[in-house]
Amino acid sequence: MKLLFSFFILFCLSSYAQNTCSMPENGTSPKVNLSEMAWMEGSWKGEAFGGITQEIWGPPLGGSMLFSFKLVVDDSVRFYELGHIRQIDETLIYELKHFDENLKAREEKDEVEQFKFVKKEAERMFFDGFTFEKVADNEINIFALIENEDGTENEVQFNFIRN
Repeated sequence: MKLLFSFFILFCLSSYAQNTCSMPENGTSPKVNLSEMAWMEGSWKGEAFGGITQEIWGPPLGGSMLFSFKLVVDDSVRFYELGHIRQIDETLIYELKHFDENLKAREEKDEVEQFKFVKKEAERMFFDGFTFEKVADNEINIFALIENEDGTENEVQFNFIRN
């Protein structure tokens, strides 16, 4: 009975975050080229956190793809993100900063959130805690592992349609 319960717990934990993965401790990112993310380019719109989300991605240029994200709830901006995916040697890194509605940074001045590239599978690009998925030419999903105030994590899906 105890063994059956352990398998049940393991199954629940493994199905908890099915669309994101983590970089193993001391893991290294595999080779990948920024051009493999070019399908993200464009203006995208979706719904999340009780509001409208907008994400705009520029084309690969100068070794990076720049993006901006905005969440609008009840016709008011709640926060922005600004970041990029950039080529570092033969792999990628996803980096971002958060800003409030007045463009005051939530992170310290020199602090940037960084997420290493983990793997590629078909139409999915996995970074540590984030997954970018091409559903169709005009639809993408971004899955994010988000930490709650109590320290727990949950996976959030952002579905976007091209504007």
